[in-house]
Amino acid sequence: MISRVLFLVLIITVAGCSTAPDNQKAEQPAVSPATTPAAPAAQDDAKWAVTEGINAPESVYIDAEDGFIFVSNIGGAPDQRDGNGYISKLGPDGKVIAIQWVTGFNAPKGLRSYKGTLWTADLDEVVSIDIASGKVASRVKIDGAKFLNDVACGSDGTVYVSDTVGNRIYAVKNGKASVFAEGDDIEYPNGLLVEGDKLVVAGWGKPEADFTTKVPGRLFTLDLKTKTKKKTLITPEPFGNTDGIESDGQGGYIVSDYMAGTIKQVGADGKATVVKQLKQGSADIAYVPAQKLVIVPQMSENKIAAYTF
Repeated sequence: MISRVLFLVLIITVAGCSTAPDNQKAEQPAVSPATTPAAPAAQDDAKWAVTEGINAPESVYIDAEDGFIFVSNIGGAPDQRDGNGYISKLGPDGKVIAIQWVTGFNAPKGLRSYKGTLWTADLDEVVSIDIASGKVASRVKIDGAKFLNDVACGSDGTVYVSDTVGNRIYAVKNGKASVFAEGDDIEYPNGLLVEGDKLVVAGWGKPEADFTTKVPGRLFTLDLKTKTKKKTLITPEPFGNTDGIESDGQGGYIVSDYMAGTIKQVGADGKATVVKQLKQGSADIAYVPAQKLVIVPQMSENKIAAYTF
């Protein structure tokens, strides 16, 4: 989710809503650096890293079909319509194929693919890219969206997208968007992951009215098959300002905490363990379970780096 300007508090990565309480509709001032606690020393022992041409990277995604690594670069402020955003394309080993593979975005964030199509969230639009040609295929405008963040793809092609500031999750299918879930119960959602008939949600957590205190979020699932969208907690207690989330291949998850700069492993029992300490701004990660390799977009450092643990 986010870095650099507004999103130190909004993001969500992480980035209210027309139906949100009044205290969520107030203007959201920037967070004072003095309110952010000092993090432990970062462990920067990267297996490989890319910095040249990388500009405010928010999300990293590995396409399972071809192994390419895609990176969303905000290229400026995370909430501005400046046209500076772009998607980078790397090889499986991190070597650059094209820094500005697809351009013309404002502030692209989450990335996921489905049957040859790469999806990304760009402020109030969900954009599809044909991977083979590297051309934008469609743009779906979501009226009322505040800060679209992460995306996840269901087995039927439905694209779920989090609106962290708006405190909503949308579903996009056949070029149309609808509200899938909304309200305080979804904890200002940031990271999304579809697992079978469940949507795994990484909550950023509810900020105070003035956004100077960050209240941690939790991991939970929402049922994709029932109208009730039953919520089931994975982590019973709040444990961080969570951003990216991926399966660890062992029944648990690998999660990034944007504000703390940590990468955490959450076991099937809901217990979270820090496995890597980096700097604040560690956003929407990718993970390769077989190699225990996590690829981290480090927004504040304009860097993509891969680590093993």
